[in-house]
Amino acid sequence: MAAKTFPIEASHILMFARSVGDDNPVYADPAYAAKTEAGSIIAPPTFPQASAQFDPDYFLRPKIGKPWFGSGKNPTGITRTEGGGSGGGAAAGLHAEQHFEYHRHLKPGDVLTATSLPGKTWEKEGRRSGKLIFSESVTEYRDQNGELVITARGVGVRTERPVDQKA
Repeated sequence: MAAKTFPIEASHILMFARSVGDDNPVYADPAYAAKTEAGSIIAPPTFPQASAQFDPDYFLRPKIGKPWFGSGKNPTGITRTEGGGSGGGAAAGLHAEQHFEYHRHLKPGDVLTATSLPGKTWEKEGRRSGKLIFSESVTEYRDQNGELVITARGVGVRTERPVDQKA
């Protein structure tokens, strides 16, 4: 879930663009950006994902003094037993899709408020893992004036049972 408020700063935009290897000057150079259609520095398309860094309860963030599952199979020796992963015979889950619908560009000085909404759920039959259960989450980001700026949709999928391993 995204943080309730998310400040957009030029330094955040610059660092995010660098972290994804995008050197487009519209993300870093005010003089260049002023000559573009946007008229100022703007944020890269997937920038709303950075809102997780403002959420102290974000599930992938390490917690001081607590074991961390991490992003690898078993990076810390912890075995995930619910909601996916490799241990305990649990069915696997993964992030399947992410979509961003921009209603306008994000610019430095914006302060976004995120609201998470339930999305659709659906199922398909898998060949090697039983049912595939898809669930969509929707996050609306509104600016400091209450105007809708971005609608983000994510889709997760989990399996009914672990995938049958074929030799």
